[in-house]
Order: sequence, then C-alpha cells, then structure tokens
Amino acid sequence: MIRRAEPADAGALTELAARTFIDTYGAYNKAEDLAAYLAETYSAAHQEREIADPDIITLVVEEDGQLAAFAQVRRQPPPECVTEEVGVEIWRFYVDRSWHGRGLAQRLMDSTFAAARELGAEKNVWLGVWERNPRAIAFYEKCGFRDVGPKSFLIGQDLQTDRVLIAEITEP
Repeated sequence: MIRRAEPADAGALTELAARTFIDTYGAYNKAEDLAAYLAETYSAAHQEREIADPDIITLVVEEDGQLAAFAQVRRQPPPECVTEEVGVEIWRFYVDRSWHGRGLAQRLMDSTFAAARELGAEKNVWLGVWERNPRAIAFYEKCGFRDVGPKSFLIGQDLQTDRVLIAEITEP
C-alpha cells in the first residue's frame, strides 16, 4: 500500500532511509562521510520535520506491516542545466533491496508523479541520480527521464557528481 507518511512513521522511515542509502552507496564512500551524511539527513527528528513540511510530500510503501520503499517530492528550483520550467523535484526515491524486481518501484513512481502534480508540477519533474548508479539510471530512463546535465552532491566531505534527469509527468 502506498500512502503519505505520517509523523508516527518517522522512526521506521529513518531506519529504511539509512538502510537503503547504505545499501546503495556504502561500498563507494568512506565510513566517516557516510556517517556524517546519515546523521545530518536521516534522523527521526529530521524526518518528522520533512513529513510536516507543506513543500514536501513523503510517500511510503507499506508491505506486510513494514516500510518497503519511500519517495520524497519537493518544490525546488532545478539546477542550471535544466532549461525547461520545472519547479518540482523527485528528491528521494528508494526501494528496499528485498523488494527489487517486484514492480513496486513503478507503482511508487506513478504515485510520485501524482504527488508532483499536487505540489504544482504542470508538465515536468526533475531529479538527481549519482552518475555511478546504473541500476537507478536505467529505471529512471524506463520511466521516461532523460539526462540534461550534471550537478554536485556532497556526502560528508566528498563532492560527487549526479546526473540531472527530467521527465514529463504522466498519468498512471
């Protein structure tokens, strides 16, 4: 079941977010950079603030009483490489590894596009994805995203490069 996150989800969301982030990026980053990023980004208090923020929609996927995936959409101007008028970002999109390959990500993306429309996206959305994450890039391309350029992303003290992708939002 895909639903909007509630304040009571903050603890479970924090655990899921940290786990999926470590699964995705842990092997490629220094432990101290990863720890700094996680401490800054995924505390329960931080998640509560994001859930309450009217400019952010946090979606969670609950399966068998556990959170299996989440996405966050926010009002955010795009980086300079985006020439289209796009003011809504798919900020975070993570599926727990045990749920990969089951169609859950596509269902979540459909709901994410709907959330983007709710935040005012009329035609397009944008996102940043690490340039060394081919699985995610392939999924986003399958969802209709196209690469429009680079942007920087900081994990701890490590400045990395994300690819910026945009897509026309579609009806499910």
